[in-house]
Amino acid sequence: MLAQERRSAVSLAMIFALRMLGLFLVMPVFSLEAGKYPGGDDVAMVGLAMGIYGLTQGVLQIPFGLASDRFGRKRVMILGLVIFALGSLMAALAPSLAWLVSGRALQGAGAISAAITALLADQTRDVVRTKAMAMVGASIGLMFAVSLVLSPLLNSVLGLSGLFALTGVLAIAGIATVLWWVPPEPAEHIQQIQGSLWQSLQTVLQLPALLRLNFGVFVLHAVQLAMWVALPAMLVQAGLDKDHHWWVYLPAVLGSFLVMGVTLFPLEKRGYLRAVFLCSIGLIVLVQLGLLAFAQSAPSVLALGMLLFVFFCGFNVLEASQPSMVSRVAPPGARGAALGVYNSLQSLGFFTGGALGGWLAKSAGPQGLFAVCAVAMLAWLLVAWPMVAPVAHAPVPAPKAG
Repeated sequence: MLAQERRSAVSLAMIFALRMLGLFLVMPVFSLEAGKYPGGDDVAMVGLAMGIYGLTQGVLQIPFGLASDRFGRKRVMILGLVIFALGSLMAALAPSLAWLVSGRALQGAGAISAAITALLADQTRDVVRTKAMAMVGASIGLMFAVSLVLSPLLNSVLGLSGLFALTGVLAIAGIATVLWWVPPEPAEHIQQIQGSLWQSLQTVLQLPALLRLNFGVFVLHAVQLAMWVALPAMLVQAGLDKDHHWWVYLPAVLGSFLVMGVTLFPLEKRGYLRAVFLCSIGLIVLVQLGLLAFAQSAPSVLALGMLLFVFFCGFNVLEASQPSMVSRVAPPGARGAALGVYNSLQSLGFFTGGALGGWLAKSAGPQGLFAVCAVAMLAWLLVAWPMVAPVAHAPVPAPKAG
């Protein structure tokens, strides 16, 4: 990677990390702490407060992505972070659960994932883009693991309102990163824009390769969140106290990063991206089948840890390669639109996975939950099978400093 590409990848990964750390710090303690608010005895409202963030994210990723194509990536990113910070402040000051729901909805309205990934695509060459996207994915995975360790400790000191206030501070740090660290947008970007917003959206909705990737990201994140409806209880059943679950999560996440680094990037350079991509989907199918088998027995912590390691090996490869492929398949002037659709379906996958996973766990038990997850991943494998890996174009000049 060129120096400017490294700066872009590191700074944009930092924005993702700051934003996601704030969100992840809240999640492990949210359901317990939200019950203490006036109206917190309504379990459905607590669930709505948890999930509404993903819903507003899913609805607004496309408009924000389209806006970034027209008005500039950085402007949209700053606007989204301001909205996210205001939502965090509203949640921190919430006097009741209804206000907390509103704050979470406003947090989700700062839907900038498409703008960030589109800017990263603008500022990197095709030949290194998967590596750049992997740095963003790694920052998210690392923040998830860190939050599992820090969340109970910070909650005991700050409480849920304090965690939301901290989330707002992290958003402000993200704004500072956009202003003073992220490289300037390439001047060529605006020149590539043609047609109306509706034409851009039509274009990205008519490309079969993008439709396959959009279906895949929806399934992947629905399955990821649905898994976690039942997985913590299985770890407790295996004898691992809930405060120590990070003992399993952290090594699995960090080990999978190492595996991704020594497999995905070298194999992509040799032209094996399609094979690695399909094998990663297959690995997650096998993990769901393994969890299905363990749900009917008494699994050990080691066995569950190995399945989680395999899951994250597949997940991280898919998380890094999919947005890279979206940016390479989409027309340059419609990257924001394409990544907006992609990120919308990612957020809706989270929302669906949480809602459907809870219903399946209640009505069909963990066996039914993991069986449905396995079928969903198998369906994705069949949909993805005709894919053709995008060809990396010749290197282009690095973005101009300014």
